[in-house]
Amino acid sequence: MTHGFGIVGTGVIAAIHADAIAMVPDTRLAAVTDVAVGAAAAFAAAHGCAAEPDLDALLARPDVDVVSVCVPSGLHAEVGVRAARAGKHLAVEKPIDVTLDAADRLIDAARAAGVALTVISQHRFDPGLIEAKRLLDEGALGRLVLGEASTKWYRTQAYYDRAAWRGTHAMDGGSLMNQGIHYVDLLRWCMGPVTEVTALCATQTHQIEVEDTSLAALRFASGALGTIVASTSVFPGFAQRLEITGTEGTVTIEDGAIIRRAFGRGAHELPGGPQADARSGSATPGSNPAAVAVASHAAQLADLLAAIEAGREPAVTGESGRAALEIICAVYESARTGRAVTLAP
Repeated sequence: MTHGFGIVGTGVIAAIHADAIAMVPDTRLAAVTDVAVGAAAAFAAAHGCAAEPDLDALLARPDVDVVSVCVPSGLHAEVGVRAARAGKHLAVEKPIDVTLDAADRLIDAARAAGVALTVISQHRFDPGLIEAKRLLDEGALGRLVLGEASTKWYRTQAYYDRAAWRGTHAMDGGSLMNQGIHYVDLLRWCMGPVTEVTALCATQTHQIEVEDTSLAALRFASGALGTIVASTSVFPGFAQRLEITGTEGTVTIEDGAIIRRAFGRGAHELPGGPQADARSGSATPGSNPAAVAVASHAAQLADLLAAIEAGREPAVTGESGRAALEIICAVYESARTGRAVTLAP
């Protein structure tokens, strides 16, 4: 069976989806649409597909059975709900949306329509994360003690100025919601549910509505503690980092690759570990938002299609996307009120 994709929104991330779709067997990009008709036409010409004048036209196509939602974050639920009601399966870019109410509307709509919903968290499909999760599931690190997620990236003011929705509360969120959310999801995936959040946020170097630097301390349901750092003010931009420590060892990941594993009293560096900072140059998302590896996106789309055919949930569900969003909303609430925020495990 060949699955036909439609892409809604033809901005930076849409090209990644198009390239990922091209990597998945028995899959084709059928059509795209965008409120900027000229942009959709140019994108379609570059990727060998049709350009539809609006969302309704794309959803009416019988050769589109999966929709990639690549519009600004604050429109994810609006577009996703319409696609679900049209009977289309969904691959929604991160975050699932910018509010929990919107996330719930989308999850409920997909469930009511009987369509599959995955929220893009492609780094779960990175080799280093797959290996780290295996070690955790096997208990190789022992009882979890500490989890740390760090996104220290750099974005210019011009990056925000290029699109009116960027850096706004309604459509984007700040450095944590947009850039840091991937590693928030990975931290929760590895460490389990969060029960308490205490945070600080600030706008340090940009003229935007939202924060460009955030710092949070977490307590997990297991009793472990954690930290989250996310910023778009750190020049020149560095590798995203996840470190998980248990009573029996530590695993450190940078940009999806394990750079260090230590078990008991014996630690060993993996090849390339000491040179990890070499990956933080201009070719990485730390400084270039378009530099995203396509293979992991393709793996997540392939998982979505396998889930559709098997009648199972995708590996990354709508509820997974909501859980990451809930942590981020708690960070923002704690920073705003100056108080710890409690979450249900």
